[in-house]
Amino acid sequence: MTVVVGFVTVLIPNSLFARDIEPVWWNYPVWLITSALTGMLAATYVRAEPRTMHEPASDEDADIPPRRRESRMGMAGGVLAWFAVGCPVCNKIALLAFGYTGALTWFAPIQPFLALGALVLTLVALLYSLRGQVVCPVPQAS
Repeated sequence: MTVVVGFVTVLIPNSLFARDIEPVWWNYPVWLITSALTGMLAATYVRAEPRTMHEPASDEDADIPPRRRESRMGMAGGVLAWFAVGCPVCNKIALLAFGYTGALTWFAPIQPFLALGALVLTLVALLYSLRGQVVCPVPQAS
């Protein structure tokens, strides 16, 4: 997520994309923190041995609900982060909905709130995903 969002929103300077409005100071921390939280959330989905959703590995795992809530909140956080750190007039959805002046007048002022929402949703998704996890088993050397 870090490279994709940073590249497309031109927080990582590149020659393929352009940005009409320069990034503001909070774009970089929101981008990096949301990317780190998204990376940690993605890491919680990695399991040592693959198993299907319908077949729990053991009896103690039988009561674990499907992980749809975390994935939806994590996805929403990533999308909000994309909208929050992007250029308000380069965003085609905002440009079509509000026009150029409307994007500057209406969309740009709500971007900090979108950033806050992205951070909260991603953090809550990570906390839900880590809920009940006590230890991470480490393989022992023989």
